[in-house]
Amino acid sequence: MKRLSLLLILICSINCQSQINSKMSTSKTNPLLCDPETGTCEMPANEKTNKNNTIPTENKPVKIIYYTDPICSSCWGIEPQLRKLKLEYGTYIDIDYRMGGLLPDWSYNSGGISKPSDVAHHWDAASLHYEMPIDGNVWIENPLDSSYPSCIAMKAAQIQSKDKAVKFMRILREKLYLEKKNIAKWENISEAASLAGLDTKKLKSDYEGDAKLLFQEDLNYARTLGVRGFPTLCFSDGTNNQLTVYGSKPYASYENALLALYPEAKKKKIANENPLSLFEIYPTLAPKEYAVLLDISYDEAKDILENLFKNGELNKKSIKNGVLYSPDKNQSSE
Repeated sequence: MKRLSLLLILICSINCQSQINSKMSTSKTNPLLCDPETGTCEMPANEKTNKNNTIPTENKPVKIIYYTDPICSSCWGIEPQLRKLKLEYGTYIDIDYRMGGLLPDWSYNSGGISKPSDVAHHWDAASLHYEMPIDGNVWIENPLDSSYPSCIAMKAAQIQSKDKAVKFMRILREKLYLEKKNIAKWENISEAASLAGLDTKKLKSDYEGDAKLLFQEDLNYARTLGVRGFPTLCFSDGTNNQLTVYGSKPYASYENALLALYPEAKKKKIANENPLSLFEIYPTLAPKEYAVLLDISYDEAKDILENLFKNGELNKKSIKNGVLYSPDKNQSSE
């Protein structure tokens, strides 16, 4: 049964990759044009290297290499699924966050996008598709020249603490998608780092030094693995058994990949007796995240959260395409 599951998912993975390769061979796609059908923000094609691609595990049975980028809207779209996977199977998985460098600069001017303001409508559409809050007007009011600064900052944060780095990236994304902050600017990077509990002076030093090398290592490793779009999650049991899930997919896709590699994994029940209990783990939650975590409908999640807000138990940040709730407006989480 395990072999059958592995085979089925491998076939799906290969088909997904071939679809990406086919699309990319016919046109030069702007990486910010994330495709809702595949759930992937695609990069220009790179040849896969012939190096040994075995992904070793460390302290847990399954290692996940997660290729992402702070400005990847499809990656923001899988936050609900990723948070659920951590809660239900965190005992069995170690997630290694790798930076993809989605937007080096504005030389990628095809696919209907030639300037930052062209991205605004696309991000608004992505927000509706993923049911996650995104205000595309950041590309009109405060556009980014590149995602490289935030990627390098993430590598600098990881030097200090992997856990704080994940919190840091969440805060960066909230600043970008909800507050319309340009997270390529150091002032916004530094503020996010401070909120995540990082040493901002050390972050600056590492940002200007070792973090650049670590980011380049991520870019090189992406070519080794054949990563050409984000999000990409490569699951490994430490042997040659590896499964890859490309793009934004339903939660079951990520869960099934894990169980195919480690059938012994037991799902942890998410406590929901207290409607506020999830905020003790994730201090900021969008309705979609709340819904996915508790296996309830989006509308039911909205009603619960809005009632908590009306009762003075939650704060909320509303934008044109959604809302984010928190018990403390100054907090964020991984």
